[in-house]
Amino acid sequence: MRGSGRLALGLLVNLTASICIVLANKWIYVEFGFPNMSLTLVHFMVTSLGLWLCQALGVFCPKSLRPGRILLLALSFCGFVVFTNLSLQSNTIGTYQLAKVMTTPAIIGIQSCCYGHTFSPRIKLTLIPITLGVVLNTYFDVQFNFLGILFATLGVLVTSLYQVWVGAKQHELQVNSMQLLYYQAPMSSAILLFVVPFFEPVFEEGGIFGTWSATALIMVFLSGIIAFLVNLSIYWIIGNTSPVTYNMFGHFKFCITLLGGYILFKDPLSINQILGILCTLCGILCYTHFKLSEQEEEKSKLAQRP
Repeated sequence: MRGSGRLALGLLVNLTASICIVLANKWIYVEFGFPNMSLTLVHFMVTSLGLWLCQALGVFCPKSLRPGRILLLALSFCGFVVFTNLSLQSNTIGTYQLAKVMTTPAIIGIQSCCYGHTFSPRIKLTLIPITLGVVLNTYFDVQFNFLGILFATLGVLVTSLYQVWVGAKQHELQVNSMQLLYYQAPMSSAILLFVVPFFEPVFEEGGIFGTWSATALIMVFLSGIIAFLVNLSIYWIIGNTSPVTYNMFGHFKFCITLLGGYILFKDPLSINQILGILCTLCGILCYTHFKLSEQEEEKSKLAQRP
């Protein structure tokens, strides 16, 4: 019973944090106009502090890594968070969420073209409804704008590269996700700390160190804590359940976040957009089912070998 209670608590924390980070960031952009890269910097700094506390409490054991070996990863980490936040800032939550789904086809394309990975025909076929649904939703989004789609596209590309490189670096350096993030987050914070003054005001009105209301500062710091909880709860859930649980739980979060955007921010939603969302969700479910089936088949074959 204690194990079930902890699992339920972990799932509840992840559900709440994943939905709240999207809605909180959107609220910060809409209500306060807080600069995007500065908000990302706050997230990285809070995540760095949180990971330091975790290792101090013995949640994980750090592994010594040379900074030069993860510099490219830290740069891509900055890029994907900045561009996805810019996408959230410029698009409706529905378009933002569906654009993120395009990470899966992009990763498959990168791995096929650059790393020689092969995928079964049925996996490739699931990309059709996923892509069609995203295009359908985006085309009929009344807030459609070129800049928003540009940020969404760049976010998908950089996120896909980052996820591919994370897998490669974990294998190359023999570290887990938290050990890698323990070095990534502070390095990414240092990079953004240097870059932010070139793109956003710092001490002037509207800058990170400008004059902000107490409410705005509390919301920004709270979003940083939520971002840290998202990362921490993801690792905990995957480590204590199975990929099936996490993937199916992810689809539930996807639907709840879209609903939250519609209710809180009055994002317009036409029948064509609803059809696009359903089409994409159908593709995601099929992809997850086929992918996990193939993983189980592979495990069975390995277990039968003498």
